[in-house]
Amino acid sequence: MEILGYSFFQNALIGSLFACIACGIIGTYIVTRRLVFISGGITHSGFGGVGLGMFLGINPMITAFLFAAASALGVGWLKRKDIREDSAIAIFWILGMSLGIIFCFLSSGYSSEMSTYLFGNILTINSNDITILAIISASVVLTCTLLYRPILAIAFDSEFAKTKGLPVALIESIMMLSIAITIVSTLRIIGVVLVMAMLTVPQMTALLFTESYRKTMWLSIIIGYISTLAGLTLSYNMNTPSGATIVLCSIAIYAACRVIIAIYRNRLRAKVQ
Repeated sequence: MEILGYSFFQNALIGSLFACIACGIIGTYIVTRRLVFISGGITHSGFGGVGLGMFLGINPMITAFLFAAASALGVGWLKRKDIREDSAIAIFWILGMSLGIIFCFLSSGYSSEMSTYLFGNILTINSNDITILAIISASVVLTCTLLYRPILAIAFDSEFAKTKGLPVALIESIMMLSIAITIVSTLRIIGVVLVMAMLTVPQMTALLFTESYRKTMWLSIIIGYISTLAGLTLSYNMNTPSGATIVLCSIAIYAACRVIIAIYRNRLRAKVQ
């Protein structure tokens, strides 16, 4: 294909692979622990960091991670202070978005830069972005490999994990920081508005085929990358936003798999009867 000869598309393919690896692993933990709402709060609080970075003239990814990490740890701290979890999430969610909008508005290049981080554009990533994504995905893989059994125990039953003497609070903090850094790493690819799709939809599709935690991670990575490839191809040919097109492809794959599985099960029941 002619498109494969362009360097920007090659960067998109490589960068999205690393992003799908990180999202596949971290997203499985998010879905299993039912942390989707918390992750949404972290995502939107990170936008405050994007705005601050633009305002100060430094790399927005650095300040976005600091904001996301602070909100991730802050939610846990407020929970221990007997504040309701959903209320704590709402505080950081609203604070991050409000600060992000104000800082972006006060910065030069408000419209173009803001839209990049809000909606994403995978075709704009460069070699530096790829290096960062590679380091982040490698750190996520290493963390989850070394702590696989404790993470697995906490993901399914944190209270039982405490009775076994596992350092639940420490591991939860490590995973929340991993969620934060994974979310920030994908902002340039798919944007604040749609980033949660990469952390949930491939996992939902994978869970249609397996209940194994390890297999769900692997399938999520594969499904996420297939969605990305399909979305990139369609967005190039149809001249549509890449982030939104990737998300639509991911949802379409999920819907198609559900329909196929439902038809297959109905045929099996008909044969039994």
